[in-house]
Amino acid sequence: MSCLSDLSQSSEYLSFRSSIPLRKIAVDTDGSKTWKIFDSGPKSVNCPLVCLPPVSGTADIFYKQIMGLTTRGIRVIAAEPPPYWNLKEWCDGFKRLLDYMELDRVHIFGASLGGFIGQKFTELTKNCPRVASIILCNSFTDTSIFEYDDSAVLFWLLPSLVLKRMLMGNFTTDKVDKRIAESIDFMVERLESLTQTELASRLTLNCMPCYVQPQLLRDLPITIMDVWDESALSSRVREDLYKSYPHAKLAHLKSGGNFPYLSRSDEVNLHLLIHLRQFDGTECMASYISLHKVSAPQSQPEEGTVSYFNQKDKFVKIT
Repeated sequence: MSCLSDLSQSSEYLSFRSSIPLRKIAVDTDGSKTWKIFDSGPKSVNCPLVCLPPVSGTADIFYKQIMGLTTRGIRVIAAEPPPYWNLKEWCDGFKRLLDYMELDRVHIFGASLGGFIGQKFTELTKNCPRVASIILCNSFTDTSIFEYDDSAVLFWLLPSLVLKRMLMGNFTTDKVDKRIAESIDFMVERLESLTQTELASRLTLNCMPCYVQPQLLRDLPITIMDVWDESALSSRVREDLYKSYPHAKLAHLKSGGNFPYLSRSDEVNLHLLIHLRQFDGTECMASYISLHKVSAPQSQPEEGTVSYFNQKDKFVKIT
């Protein structure tokens, strides 16, 4: 039996699992498609922040966002989808989940694949908007960057071990600090918990030829969050994302690796707070209290100044 990672044994994670139940919600008639969610914060808030994981993630990878943001009155939902093999199925399932939870609109925080699908969901529901805003973390707009176009249709045939090895190549712990190494160990545990069907379906969505039409999202408030150190996505992919959304605000982290929501949670949570503040006093408030009255976390980031950048305005430092 493998040892548990440090994050899995941390008091914060154990407190999270003991205080917030994992809900399973079937969204189809035969009960075969069951979403797993953690829903924390005031239920009176009907436009919450919904966190969508990357290929290798489960709903609990956002436990630091749930624990950190709900103390500030924000309702946070971490959602893990069942296996879907195409984007239309996924978007239909997510829409049924929102309907079941009686949520007219949501703010989406999407990591990697979660960010890509969040953009596609926004695009496909444009005529009847269900998304109030998007925060993209280490995400992308075109699946062609993964260069699996032809072989993606065969992922369902591959054994679980092969699929996991495809992803493990991005999980390097060489020359990284302790917090990034801990985030990688935690994500490896989550990856090991996924079934072959879950992995194959997610990789299929991640690699089948598809792209976002960013012109359909340009009226939407968007924040692009990324790291300046080594991550799975190249600088060219980041630049393409910036160009797709010239109106977006940029939230840069000096470091954090592929999973900054785990390794740099204080900085990530601060950027999420800043993004959500613009909805104070509107029907899209994610909190039951004004976020402008909430002070920033007292702990200072260890890896340099947290920065926030509006592409149309000047550089702003957050202290």
